[in-house]
Amino acid sequence: MLRTTLFRVVTLSLLIPLAACGRIGSSNHDKAGASASKPLEVTTGSVIPSGAPLPDFTTLVERAAPAVVNISTTQKMRGPAADDGDSEGDPFGEFFRRFAPPHGAPGGGSRHGPDPEQESPDMEARSLGSGFVVSNDGYIMTNAHVVANADEVVVRLTDKREFKAKVVGSDKRTDVALLKINARSLPTVAIGDPSHLKVGEWVVAIGSPFGFDSTVTKGIVSAMGRSLPDENYTPFIQTDAAVNPGNSGGPLFNLRGEVVGINSQIYSRTGGFMGISFAIPIDLAINISNQLKTSGKVTRGRLGVRLQDVTADLAQSFGLDRPKGALVAEVEKGSPAERAGLQSGDIILRFNDRTVESSKDLPGMVGTTPPGKTVTMEVWRKHNTKRVEVKIGELVGDPVASSEVEQPRAERLGKLADLDEAQKHRIGHGVVVVAPKPDASHAGLRRGDIVMAINNEVVNDVDSVEALLGNVPTGKTVALLVRRGEDTLYIAVRLD
Repeated sequence: MLRTTLFRVVTLSLLIPLAACGRIGSSNHDKAGASASKPLEVTTGSVIPSGAPLPDFTTLVERAAPAVVNISTTQKMRGPAADDGDSEGDPFGEFFRRFAPPHGAPGGGSRHGPDPEQESPDMEARSLGSGFVVSNDGYIMTNAHVVANADEVVVRLTDKREFKAKVVGSDKRTDVALLKINARSLPTVAIGDPSHLKVGEWVVAIGSPFGFDSTVTKGIVSAMGRSLPDENYTPFIQTDAAVNPGNSGGPLFNLRGEVVGINSQIYSRTGGFMGISFAIPIDLAINISNQLKTSGKVTRGRLGVRLQDVTADLAQSFGLDRPKGALVAEVEKGSPAERAGLQSGDIILRFNDRTVESSKDLPGMVGTTPPGKTVTMEVWRKHNTKRVEVKIGELVGDPVASSEVEQPRAERLGKLADLDEAQKHRIGHGVVVVAPKPDASHAGLRRGDIVMAINNEVVNDVDSVEALLGNVPTGKTVALLVRRGEDTLYIAVRLD
């Protein structure tokens, strides 16, 4: 699946349509997972010392690779849709035209569908991915997109044994899936702690890129806590370990031979590896898998706020020593945040003893908190810290904590006007920006914006704006609470 921006965000399962050979039943799906009521039990271990320069990866691979599996799925397709959609711009079309192995070989099959002379209205699409064994009784973790819409899932171990797998559950939002096969005494991976990863640390990926089983690649951690478009719930681990289609769902190891992530996506102009890969932190994935195993579904906490980052100018205007935390731009009516007394202008610094460095940190923290649990937050309000207790709600389609609000740059005020009666009835208070000054317009203030507060002091009319700004020395920064359409956000303004 491709998401087109300047680059393509590419999920890493490999799709290979084949001629139809009849629907394969899924009768074995109900045979697996007899022990599905217990949480996953994982082990930890050590292979080689962390931080060794130019390490030898052979010991790590010898011990860890047997627990990495190949996953192939089959999905029945109908009529014209079964043509694989040899879509324009297919990044792998040329590869498969020139290098696709014959049917029966690893990763075999034509990317471009069946022989026209043997065309059938019913066809099957085959997808290849990777996974890894997390318990010796047959539980396997992979990506949700690897097994999405599959009629049959087959797991092949490194000893060439094959098992039909049951999809215990999958979570599209985090791209995590849990499978079960009927097997015992399987080799398992050791589970590490992603919070101990450091940028620059060596990591190893094992998987089946393009169907080539047990392929090992290495790299370093490039960044931690990456937020991708529409991915507020997952603080990705960015690496430069080479991963490609077919690596989806495979493990990312640290030098101790512990899994720290699940390879999920890449940034690419071409659809192939270009040095930027993303993995789901394993602690998040284990949390999701345990929920899938025990209840068959995933529940997420909900706070009910709209957030934005704290810029340097906003930090100054709020009296913070540096930019940090998540700024609450809006509190949803009736939300857990409103019931707890959280206010617009609060800056959340800590969530249940965990530091919130930016607005991107908070959604994941809230989302993994069980609904109904009461947590303590440390917030910055009117130049002082305050502790707020909030009972986390349950996410049902709405954002747990939206991040982030469109972020304008610092600007100066221009011509303003009082609200008309209709606006007063709908909004309550504020002033309309009629014509921002050129510098303000260039910086981001828009005609039609409604300034509702200045430094958390309510704005009722143009006169109140003049009064509030009249005492601010030149060069100082003030924080404006602005309503834009249905959204609210804070804007830092350095006054001349």
